[in-house]
Amino acid sequence: MSVKGRSLLVLAVLFLAGLFAFTRFVENRYIFFAAYVVLQYIVLATAWNILGGYTGYVNFGTGAFFALGVYSSVFLIQMFRAPLLVQIATGGVVAGLLGLGLGYLTLRLRGTFFSIATLALAVVLQTFVINWEYVGGAKGTTVLRPAHAPFFNNYIEFLFMVMGCLAVGSVAIAWFIEHSRIGRGFAAIRDNEEAAECTGVPTLKLKLLATTISGCLMGVAGTPFPYYLSFVDPDSAFNLSYALNSLAMPVVGGTTTWLGPVVGAVLLGTAQQLATVTISSELNILIVGVVLVLFVVLAPKGIVGLVQQFVQRRRA
Repeated sequence: MSVKGRSLLVLAVLFLAGLFAFTRFVENRYIFFAAYVVLQYIVLATAWNILGGYTGYVNFGTGAFFALGVYSSVFLIQMFRAPLLVQIATGGVVAGLLGLGLGYLTLRLRGTFFSIATLALAVVLQTFVINWEYVGGAKGTTVLRPAHAPFFNNYIEFLFMVMGCLAVGSVAIAWFIEHSRIGRGFAAIRDNEEAAECTGVPTLKLKLLATTISGCLMGVAGTPFPYYLSFVDPDSAFNLSYALNSLAMPVVGGTTTWLGPVVGAVLLGTAQQLATVTISSELNILIVGVVLVLFVVLAPKGIVGLVQQFVQRRRA
């Protein structure tokens, strides 16, 4: 492992240790509810960026993969009372397989046509869930959250810590991809797919890999959701905000680097949670829309891109 890799590993361990220490000294449960959402968006934004940022294929179907993780957990809870770790593994595998299938069927489409296909996937899957009575159908279902968790005062703190681990894991995967031959292949597809094919880059295999990894991480982000909210219905699981935020956060932070989605998720996620408490939850979409338009027009490379440009100018 390189020196930079070891440094990031140390930072990841310190970050998780800090999250655990946070649970020891903070008693306000709402803080953990809000922080959970921010960490969840780090996973979703990172997952979206692996396909949308690294390879240039814009995905509007985040809600479908997220909801697949949600309803995989609901099914396992009702059928087997499966532990959370099994739910996370299953949700990731199922969503990854959906990503693989979606990629195989649609990755020959490009640009707007691919984006429309991913949006259609969310609509089709939501219609299926609405008519599936075992998981609650259109009326939804209540999920009983465990009363206690080992080493934590309550289960919300435990879910907060779990999502922190998932966020670190997803960022680690993105960092590895970016600094590997896979990442260079993704970048070649994003810059010029025809030229990449002509130089021998296995574009189809790489795109299938991107859709699988991206879908898997989105499904993983959704698996703790039933315990977090204690009630699941199609409107909450397929909420449009997941697709909008997972696209906006990498754009705000920067889509060509693993750090961009993290920066965007922390800034936008925190702003939305503060707006929910102080003004109204309905303001969230407006915040995202305004910020997204400003960054697309004024800073298309995101915050990380602006910092990199500033550093280069200082060095010059």
